[in-house]
Amino acid sequence: MSEGSVDLHCHTTASDGTFAPRELVAEAHQRGLRAIAVTDHDSVAGIDEAAAEGAALGIQIVPGLELSTDVDNGEVHILGYFVDLRDHELLELLESQRASREERVRKMLGRLSDLGAQLSMDEVRRFSDDGALGRPHVAQALMRAGLVGSWDEAFSRYIGRHAPAYVRRSKLSPHDAVRAILAAGGAAVLAHPGLSRYDDMIPSLVEAGLAGIEAVYPEHSEEQRARYKGVAGQYGLIVTAGSDCHGPRSRSGVRVGLATTDYGVVRQLREKARIQRARIM
Repeated sequence: MSEGSVDLHCHTTASDGTFAPRELVAEAHQRGLRAIAVTDHDSVAGIDEAAAEGAALGIQIVPGLELSTDVDNGEVHILGYFVDLRDHELLELLESQRASREERVRKMLGRLSDLGAQLSMDEVRRFSDDGALGRPHVAQALMRAGLVGSWDEAFSRYIGRHAPAYVRRSKLSPHDAVRAILAAGGAAVLAHPGLSRYDDMIPSLVEAGLAGIEAVYPEHSEEQRARYKGVAGQYGLIVTAGSDCHGPRSRSGVRVGLATTDYGVVRQLREKARIQRARIM
């Protein structure tokens, strides 16, 4: 019997989501979920608000984050669950990541200016709600200024990976991201591997301490879901699922609960984190 559905990949205005943390939890409650993970990019700032709302509505909030890393010709994202939110080294890393994000946006704005698309940092920040800055905020500012007509135009014309105003992110490696999550007593999971397409990296990530793989994801085909479940079985990894919800005003518009798994996966991740904390104490 199912113990209830969980969505283990959700964003809030603490990074580039469009739901405030309490709004995300209210949406999850409306959709009948038992638990959600708040996994903002390079930030844990939305978790306390989400947890308070979750306690009021009877939804468990799994504390998490998503570390963004750059690799040759692409990027890899690592999810962390049940991390120690007070871990000094983790908080220092997140602050460094956020500072790197801000500098990246500044460089993008410089390139946009050279292309005749003038934007200020204040125009970008108005969409971030003081959260970690990212390309979605630049895209929203471009649309607000009437410089593009859509999300897709913002990325294809200006800020997509092969567009003229694109700037690479920080030099944090996927393996360093896994190790940072472990050092904070958490469980590390490879996010949406079908998007990053760096399957050859999985064995070395497992060696670094990877605990799981996000096999169930809205943009994964059934073939990809089956493949990554097989990879998980091969390496003894936890199979996770997440919608990657960024809210209704985001580029994807993906809603919370679009990809879910059973509550038992939360127990597996919590146990992995418990074992990791025992190792580092």
